[in-house]
Amino acid sequence: MSHALHPAQIQVLNAQATLPVVAGLAVRLAVVVVKWDMRRKSRRALKRLGPHLLRDIGLDHSTAQAEASKPFWQD
Repeated sequence: MSHALHPAQIQVLNAQATLPVVAGLAVRLAVVVVKWDMRRKSRRALKRLGPHLLRDIGLDHSTAQAEASKPFWQD
């Protein structure tokens, strides 16, 4: 079980105008780390999908591999 905040919860915290400066920076950093982790996991899963599943989501093999090969920090 993960104790990490859901991205929506982090977004709510990040939107708070009353956060102290250091807390605001920490929340922004957490948001970036969560985005990067989600991209890494999604791309790793995409790399393992078979042709029939790729067709189901409307991707061809080369497009899926191009997306899966991107580094986690690249959008």
